[in-house]
Amino acid sequence: MIVTYFGNKCFRLQSGDTAILIDSENNRLKADVVLKTLASTTREAIAEDSSAGILSFPGEYETKGIEITGFPITEESSEKFLKTAYVVEWEDMKFVFLGHLSRPLSASLMEEFFEPDILFLPADGGHFLEPEVAAKMVKQLEAKIAIPSFTKDSSEFLKALGKKSDPVEKFVFKQKDLIGEKGRPVILKAM
Repeated sequence: MIVTYFGNKCFRLQSGDTAILIDSENNRLKADVVLKTLASTTREAIAEDSSAGILSFPGEYETKGIEITGFPITEESSEKFLKTAYVVEWEDMKFVFLGHLSRPLSASLMEEFFEPDILFLPADGGHFLEPEVAAKMVKQLEAKIAIPSFTKDSSEFLKALGKKSDPVEKFVFKQKDLIGEKGRPVILKAM
């Protein structure tokens, strides 16, 4: 499995010829599955996402052996925009994408996202989780690997986690590489 970061919130997970793209801001990047964690609720936007094969709303989906469950973040959504967090089960691993989260998850959602192999979460403060809150969520969810998004400087997140990590261009791993990991940060350089 290869995880690549394209900046802001855009990630690509790839295994063999199959790829998942999360929160892509352009059409140049191609994937078998495209997820959006923030979607406009206008009819035009819904129709556009549907015609492009983009999953942008809560629900259960399955394609190419990948199981995807989207959960609404209703307390942070509005009439114009809906925030969705996803659990992706692929190759016997659990990936959690918290997208545009700005506050800690509710207790019921914490249960849904518990023990991810890889947790993607915003950790830069401002409109997103504060680094200390993000680090606390990594520990509460018992994530094996935590990959921050929306970060210009991950030093505060790393400090709050009490761990170090040098930035890498890609995160390449197999399931067996995650055995024994607990809250390890992986900082990805934007491509």
